[in-house]
Amino acid sequence: MKNISVLGSTGSIGRQTLEVAAANPEKLKIRVLAAHKNVGLMLQQIEAFHPDFAVLTDKEAAAELLKQYKGNTEILSGQEGLLAAATYEKTDTVLGAMVGYAGLRPTLAAIKAGKDIALANKETLVAAGHIVMQAVKDNNISLLPVDSEHSAIFQSLRSGYHPCLSFTEKGRDSSEVKRLILTASGGPFRGKNREELKKVTLAQCLKHPNWTMGKKVTIDSSTLANKGLEVMEAHWLFNMPYDKIDVVIHPQSIVHSLVEFNDGAVIAQLGIPDMKLPIQYALSYPQRYDCNFGRLDLLQCADLTFEAPDREAFPSLQIAIDCGKAGGSLPCAFNAANEECVTAFLEDKISYLNIPEIVKRVVDSHTPIPHPCLDEIEETDRIVRIKTKELIDQ
Repeated sequence: MKNISVLGSTGSIGRQTLEVAAANPEKLKIRVLAAHKNVGLMLQQIEAFHPDFAVLTDKEAAAELLKQYKGNTEILSGQEGLLAAATYEKTDTVLGAMVGYAGLRPTLAAIKAGKDIALANKETLVAAGHIVMQAVKDNNISLLPVDSEHSAIFQSLRSGYHPCLSFTEKGRDSSEVKRLILTASGGPFRGKNREELKKVTLAQCLKHPNWTMGKKVTIDSSTLANKGLEVMEAHWLFNMPYDKIDVVIHPQSIVHSLVEFNDGAVIAQLGIPDMKLPIQYALSYPQRYDCNFGRLDLLQCADLTFEAPDREAFPSLQIAIDCGKAGGSLPCAFNAANEECVTAFLEDKISYLNIPEIVKRVVDSHTPIPHPCLDEIEETDRIVRIKTKELIDQ
């Protein structure tokens, strides 16, 4: 039995994690639920899973939850409650599914408390990969990817190494790998040029052709910013230089990512486009639980196609990669600017094409800090958000 804390339980990944737990009641126990302010859904989750305690970081929402709930689960609130969720002594695995930069502090707290991490919050590694991965090493814990692309690479690397060695024993040695190949669906606007993108609407952005995700991730997928973030995440997860990480568009979302080895062998992981499968693997590792969520039928797949990403029409991908290569505080700056621009787009303050335009202006004006400490990352995030909001309001 694995004991799980779910940070971000009311979001898309959090809800699917609870579906995985419900399908494996003898193997996965939900000890803690944490979210921002969705009182109604949190109440339903508490009644379904009976965790030891639950957290809403919004204190007014937590007070309302406490008023409505009459059971035995303890209700906590604020950042103090979130850190308690991340470090709870009866939990051995923390699934980090909070949206954006907000996941950094609790993830670091969980690592330092000796918890294994199932990470869906890519922004944690984007903003502070050097700090997070050093903490993983110092505390001798496992950090397993939940993103389907990184799960696919993880599984492909395990398959490609010597069968007598586990991936952990092999370590983060990239010497046998020619390149990692991240796949992207291309989102709802694949094939459109910049002129056509001038007129796209929020409703069109949120209609992803293959995946059901939260609004922020869905918009990032449409701009290819999400793939840029994933390149940065792959760099840290797999100790891979940027010139050995490629991106290809794969509209069918069946091949979740690939690894090419030095001898020319290419190993890929295939599956239906369902996030519950990589979530379950991150929680079951090193075992594989039975599948309760559908299986891939190759006879129903028709063609599997691949193409190069259009970096001119979707410049966010290259902006992100350039920031990753430059390193220091620039990845944090990219993430903060992008988060603010996506929020502004959701609020109808800027157009779709304004997102990469403003992000580019912000990162170009940022003075990088070569090896930022956590306080400097926090300050970078704060200052960049202020600068981005100023440009949005112009």
